Amino acid sequence: MAMSMGGSGGNMSEINVTPMIDILLVLLIIFMVIVPVTPKGLEALVPQPPKTPIDVLTPRAIVVQIFNHPGAAPTYKINDVDVTHAELLPRLTDVYANRAERVMFVRGDDQVNFAYIADVIDIGRAANVDHIGLMTPKIQAGQ
Repeated sequence: MAMSMGGSGGNMSEINVTPMIDILLVLLIIFMVIVPVTPKGLEALVPQPPKTPIDVLTPRAIVVQIFNHPGAAPTYKINDVDVTHAELLPRLTDVYANRAERVMFVRGDDQVNFAYIADVIDIGRAANVDHIGLMTPKIQAGQ
C-alpha cells in the first residue's frame, strides 16, 4: 500500500499480496490433510478375562493345614509338606519373599481349637501375608 502525496504522476510500486494469500491457503490445506494422518497416541491391548474359570485353589495357592491329635499338640502342613510349629514362620517368609500375590489359606480339622488357627493367622501376618482366608467344609467340597 502506498500513499501518494502531491501531484507528481510518477510510477508507484505496491506489493501484490494475491500470490502470497494463494500460497498460504495451499499450505493451510496441506496441514489440514496431514494432521489427521499422524498417530494420536499409543495403542494398548486391554487384558482379556481367562476363557476358563480359575479355581479357588490354584497351584500357586498356599494352604496351611492344622491336624488335631487328641491329647497332643497339633501337626501342621504347608501344601502337603509336613512342618513343625517352629518352622512355620521361616518357611512362610521364604515362600512369600518373591511373590506379588500374598494370599494364604488356613484349613483346620473340625476338632482343632481355634487358638491354634488364630496362631497360624498371626504367623501368616508376621510373614507379610496380605490376605488370609479360612477354608470351611463347604469351600473344600466345591459347592
